[in-house]
Amino acid sequence: MADLPATMPAAVFQGIRDVSIEELPVPALGPDDVLLEVGYCGICGSDLHFVVHWPGAGKPGSVEGHEFSGTVVAVGDAVTDWRPGDAVVGGPSPRCGRCEYCLANRPSLCLDRGRVGADDGDWMGAFARYKKMHADQILRVPAGLDLKHAALVEPMAVALHGITRAGGADPAKRYLITGGGPIGFLSVAALRAEGVTDLVVSEPHETRRALCELLGASTVHPDDLEIPPMPHDIVAEPFDVVLECSGVRGAIEAGLAQLKRGGMLVLVGAGISKPRFDNNRILLNELMITGSFVYDHDGFPRALDLLASGRVPLDLLVEADDVPLDGLVDACVALNDGQLAAKVMVVPRRSV
Repeated sequence: MADLPATMPAAVFQGIRDVSIEELPVPALGPDDVLLEVGYCGICGSDLHFVVHWPGAGKPGSVEGHEFSGTVVAVGDAVTDWRPGDAVVGGPSPRCGRCEYCLANRPSLCLDRGRVGADDGDWMGAFARYKKMHADQILRVPAGLDLKHAALVEPMAVALHGITRAGGADPAKRYLITGGGPIGFLSVAALRAEGVTDLVVSEPHETRRALCELLGASTVHPDDLEIPPMPHDIVAEPFDVVLECSGVRGAIEAGLAQLKRGGMLVLVGAGISKPRFDNNRILLNELMITGSFVYDHDGFPRALDLLASGRVPLDLLVEADDVPLDGLVDACVALNDGQLAAKVMVVPRRSV
């Protein structure tokens, strides 16, 4: 690791609205590792939970950030497929490859995946100048796709998995997306790229509604959704599929009420407040409810291909202004309050 500094700036989580910028050691490489200089790292909904929402949700002293792109700057002695200068993105964490779910191409359910939210003790996120990765856990950025837009690959893979769980994009179906945050608007972009035109987003913040409209969806305020009084009643214009991307209890409950008979509710967004489902509505209308956790087995390559395809308006998906590490808290608050709508990218090299 000659010519690299011994330390690097990193955003260290301390508590609600409390992130310190500290100098940490640049990670040492094992023989199968690569070191990346982080180009961009997107702010995720989970980062908002840690920084704004839930006391105790984050681990003090941790460095978060998992939606990133970067450039290889050093490789371990056993690495042959990568070299300094390669533009890459981080891929999914490895799965066992042996259990019934991995063998069925459902790695998100791997029996060896560990507890959700846990790490192996050696993990450090990408809200830092450099990040260590195993050589098998990175993917090459396609030619013509810049690093800023490539950093959308992880949330786009999440959005694609939600669509997969709904049976795939079908232009003959009517879709409702509850929650116009990053997973919601990326779902809009992905569905529109596949020819879906009958698409509505329910979102309380005007800025997010405006973005979803630019991406090709109609929008509605959640307060204006019709809620049928009886479980056998169906709304006037029901939906085939509801992609619930907010994790908000009221949105989940309202989403169920928007379905046609035989419709499907896909739970994509994570939340802490548990909904109450009308069992009679589910029974009488034979509704389906399913979850969507992280990615398809081929989600990252598909997401990269889509981002590089020219079929999605990349500049609309990210905020024009990037932020340095010391702007992380303010950006999280602005996203949470709906002042910003698109994905905010943190650029560690611009810190302090």
